[in-house]
Amino acid sequence: MKALPIIAIAGVVALVVIVSSLFIVDEREEVIVTQFGQVRAVKTEPGLAFKLPFIQEVNRYDARIQSLDTAPLEVTPLDDRRLVVESFARWRISDVERFRLAVGQSGDAALRSGAQRLERIVTAETRGVLGTVASDAILSVDRVALMARIRDAAFAEAQSLGIDVIDVRIKSAELPEQNLAATFGRMQAERQREAEDERARGREAATRIRSQAERTAVEIVSSAVRDAEIIRGEADAERNRVFAEAFGQDPEFFAFYRSLTAYERSLQGENSTLVISPDSQFFEYLQNDTVQPRN
Repeated sequence: MKALPIIAIAGVVALVVIVSSLFIVDEREEVIVTQFGQVRAVKTEPGLAFKLPFIQEVNRYDARIQSLDTAPLEVTPLDDRRLVVESFARWRISDVERFRLAVGQSGDAALRSGAQRLERIVTAETRGVLGTVASDAILSVDRVALMARIRDAAFAEAQSLGIDVIDVRIKSAELPEQNLAATFGRMQAERQREAEDERARGREAATRIRSQAERTAVEIVSSAVRDAEIIRGEADAERNRVFAEAFGQDPEFFAFYRSLTAYERSLQGENSTLVISPDSQFFEYLQNDTVQPRN
C-alpha cells in the first residue's frame, strides 16, 4: 500500500516530463530549440516534435509573409526637386537561425526588431536609387523599374538578416508641404502665360480673318458696282436707241408721249402744285384740242 503514492508520484513526474518534452510546430511558423542560449535544433516542418525537458526552450518565429510600411522619406532626385516618398515592403523569414542571430529575440518581439532593421535597409536603398534619376522618372511609368531596383538591392542586403524581401512598392511621391505653395504658384503663372499666348494668337487670327473678309467684301462690292455700271450703261444705250428709233418713226407722237410723262412725274403726290405761266410751252398739248404737227 505504501508503494501506491510513490507510483502515483512517479507517474505524475513522468507525465510532466513527457509533456515538457513534446511541442507542436504549427504550419504557419518555424521553431528553434535552444539549450542555454545555443541552437540545438531547427524545426520547419509542421507536426509533433521533441526536446529535452526543462533545459531546452522552444523559440517560435512566424513564417508567413509580413508587411512593412516605411515612414515618409524625403529624397532629392538629380534635378534637385525634393519629394516625400512613402513605400511599403513585403518580406518573410528565409533563414530562421540566421534571423535569430541577427535580432536576438523570438516571437512578436523578433518580428518588430526584424522590421526595424529591414526598414533601415529599404530606406537607404530607396534614397540611393531615387537619387540617381530625375523626379519625372519617379512620377511616371518608369517607377516600376525603380521599384524593382530597390527590391533587388534590399533583397541582397537583407540576406544577412535571414530575410527575403519579396516586393517593394512606392505608395506616394509628393512635394514637401513647404514647396507646394510655390509650385502651385509657378504652375498657375505658367498656365496664365499659356492662356495669354493662346488669346494673343486668337486675336492675331481674328484680325487676319477680319482683314481678309473686309478685303473680300470690298472686292465683291467693287465688282458688283462695276458690273452694275456696265449694265446701267448698256441699258441707257438701249433706251437711247429705242427713243431714237421711236423719234425717227413719229417725232410728233414721241414729243406728245414725252410731255405726258413729264406731266405724270411733275404731278405726283396728293398735294402737288405747279406755279407756271399758262402760256408756257409745258402746257402745249393741254391748250390745243387737237395735236398739230410741228414745223
